[in-house]
Amino acid sequence: MAGGGNAIRGSRVGAGPMGEAERGEAAPRQRVVYFCAHAHQSVITFAVEAQIPDSWDCPRCGLPASLDSENPPPPPKIEPYKTHLAYVKERRSDKEAEEILDEAIQMLRSRRKSGDIIF
Repeated sequence: MAGGGNAIRGSRVGAGPMGEAERGEAAPRQRVVYFCAHAHQSVITFAVEAQIPDSWDCPRCGLPASLDSENPPPPPKIEPYKTHLAYVKERRSDKEAEEILDEAIQMLRSRRKSGDIIF
């Protein structure tokens, strides 16, 4: 027997002539063009009844894009990396830091006097 006798060889689940009729009709769509600061035009397809967002991230560069080709949104300002210490200094003054440190030292000293082992 040549070929193994497998009558459905080469086909897969879901394959066949049915296609669109099997899944149902596609919803009516509209194409919307967004513009970013790098002059990229992104065509996004939405359902006709969908609410169209005012902005969209450009798929090419990631910058925000808008519907207005004459005035695309500016690139976002990138904040420099801050260390943990920089964030702490934003929240606490030097005087507050001294008070917190003094309180912690007093607590450690009182625990040592009471015999606690502190590593």
